[in-house]
Amino acid sequence: MVFEENYTIPKMLKDSAEKWPELPAQYFRPNRNGDFQPVLYREMYQFGLDFGAALLNLGVRRGDLVGLISDNRCEWLYADLGIMGIGAADVPRGCDATAIDLEKIFGITEIKYVITENGAQVNKIVGLKDKVPSIQTIIVFDEDVKPDVMETAKEKNIQVLFYSQVLKDGQKWRIEHKGEVEAEFEKGTQKDIATIIFTSGTTGTPKGVQLTHQGFLAQLDEIPERIYLNPGDRALSVLPVWHVFEREVEYVILIQGASLCYSKPVGSILLADFKAINPHLLPSVPRVFEAVYDGVTKKMRKAGGIVLAMFNFFVGVAKVHKRMQRKMFNQNPSFTRYYPVLWWILFIIPWTLMWPLYWLGDLIVFRKIKAMLGTSFRGGIAGGGAFPKNIDEFFWSIGVNLVEGYGLTETSPIVAVRPLAAPIFRTIGSPLRGIEARVVDPVDGFVLERGKQGVLQVKGPTVMKGYYKRQDLTDKVINPEGWLDTGDLAIMTIHNEIIIKGRIKDTIVLRGGENLEPVPIESKLCESRYIKQAVVVGQDMRYLGALILVDEEEIKNYAAENGISYDTYEEFLQTEEVQKLYEGEIANLISAKNGFKMFERIAKFQLITKPFEVGVELSAKQEVMRFRINEIYKDKIDIMFEE
Repeated sequence: MVFEENYTIPKMLKDSAEKWPELPAQYFRPNRNGDFQPVLYREMYQFGLDFGAALLNLGVRRGDLVGLISDNRCEWLYADLGIMGIGAADVPRGCDATAIDLEKIFGITEIKYVITENGAQVNKIVGLKDKVPSIQTIIVFDEDVKPDVMETAKEKNIQVLFYSQVLKDGQKWRIEHKGEVEAEFEKGTQKDIATIIFTSGTTGTPKGVQLTHQGFLAQLDEIPERIYLNPGDRALSVLPVWHVFEREVEYVILIQGASLCYSKPVGSILLADFKAINPHLLPSVPRVFEAVYDGVTKKMRKAGGIVLAMFNFFVGVAKVHKRMQRKMFNQNPSFTRYYPVLWWILFIIPWTLMWPLYWLGDLIVFRKIKAMLGTSFRGGIAGGGAFPKNIDEFFWSIGVNLVEGYGLTETSPIVAVRPLAAPIFRTIGSPLRGIEARVVDPVDGFVLERGKQGVLQVKGPTVMKGYYKRQDLTDKVINPEGWLDTGDLAIMTIHNEIIIKGRIKDTIVLRGGENLEPVPIESKLCESRYIKQAVVVGQDMRYLGALILVDEEEIKNYAAENGISYDTYEEFLQTEEVQKLYEGEIANLISAKNGFKMFERIAKFQLITKPFEVGVELSAKQEVMRFRINEIYKDKIDIMFEE
């Protein structure tokens, strides 16, 4: 699929509206307990036109920047479409953005117009006027702004408008200025800026990533071939819509005539929406799939007895069966020339003999797990973070099709994604058509041969235009030939698939000079039923330590199973029984038999009980922000490294 130079995202959405006018583009709940309601493709596009007209009426012009501060909701897409349609660009964040975050973002971009979700956000933005005097107009989706906030806004010369009225004004303006907004939608080129996304990632330094229409559209050339949908199919939308991964996922869905179904990555809500929507696709971060896995395994352990024994037996059979199958059908990453015929000779008899057991396990166990995902579920896409091997293998083994994708905000974002139809285990697939990738030595920059680990660099039309007003930072990550340094460690196979091994900035260097990646250690630790999350620390220390987030439900089950009584939960965690339990779990998991070196062992640990939160310890992609961990848990970290 080749797009013309003057093709833009609004024109792509217009084409979809013309192809499938009567199909639902979106499903949303008008209220928390209500049924899902559809919005048709033709309605979606008309709302975008109306909102674009309203912005023209308010004085927004081509090249302007417009703040868009909101969580997932159908109106977000109309605002996004309207802004881009008239040639402006949005500067988005979610409602969890702090006043300090918005002050920095709005100050750098000198925002005049802001679209936001509710009264709480209006209050937050109005409070910034003294520090960001450029703010003139706020459009709010919900009409819950308190009178005193409206009065304060008026005193500060900020116009507060309600979305419903703005949309009506846009409809009226379109009648009075017939064809003008449509003409604006026809202007523009792929080189135009579509959005500026400010992201601090895990480093804490905010940078405005300038992404073009071309960056988003270039991925749509091939992704529909790898992540295929039919017109009318349904995909659950659970990630922050302002984030670039969810945003591109929505364009992937809409270019294929499928439907966006807005939900939340909260267990109870997500499972209920699965039943109500019966989706075909779930794009999400790995933590959502980990939560499904944890829910299944906890349910089995709670059942105990013969149920647990059967579950463990059949899952074990499935893993062995699929491991043989991957070798026979060349579904593992290859670093040298591969001869599958040898594996066929070795495995054909045991693989065939295990088929009845696998079929029985599917009949008794696996189908019940898959039923939780509905009858239409075709697959899930894990992106935005490392996909743990045990989670990947579990779902692969029981026949649930989950694939892993990879990208950065700076690459609009998708560099590669494992195809649903022909996945290669533990890879992210080959780079998308039109994107080049290479692995280079982190010291001298020489391109490495296949199978060697180094820093991943990418080049192509999806790479950002640069950091907003920060050419110095842009020059640090994009070289004169256009290669973007991702900062991620990777290996490439002989078939051009990419395996992500960690982040170079996450690399821990011990005093002995040993370099190690914390992510594989953390992923392995999380295989323990008693560990909800783990963060490895030890930069410039003699040994490694770990902050262990306790799985409260499982540790209390352990106490009940072993007849351990206690007064308070916090005191119980400090008892010798619990400390020895975690010592044993850590030692067994991070051991030579599991492929870990001596210097990768965890010497000390501290138990923590507060779940990690987005905006506190986690980024919007639900990645651990290590600089925040070091600040928040400084006392506990210091205890582990007392000399």
